[in-house]
Amino acid sequence: MPKEVVWLGDSKKVLADFSEQVRENLGWNLWQLQKGLMPTDSRPMPSISAGVYELKQADKAGWYRVIYYLRVKGKIIVLHSFTKKSRKTDQRDLEIADQRLRKFLSEVER
Repeated sequence: MPKEVVWLGDSKKVLADFSEQVRENLGWNLWQLQKGLMPTDSRPMPSISAGVYELKQADKAGWYRVIYYLRVKGKIIVLHSFTKKSRKTDQRDLEIADQRLRKFLSEVER
């Protein structure tokens, strides 16, 4: 049975606004995760927390990212989706993912 995808904040809406090609590629990567496989376009994000990863896609308009968390049994927690225009990820985007993860974990522990 595929893992459930849980979308936090506006991450699903933002991803829906990406170009069709980027949405298809990221959707495929999320499907791989749902089946328990690790996509080749994924990399760990230990600066946020253990268990946090980033999916990466690019097109001529920019770079697209989806940050997600895998340490909840049977679920993929999508923390943040965003577009970036420079090579470096904006600190604000990292903080959004971190805040959403902390809030999610505090609600799970209740």
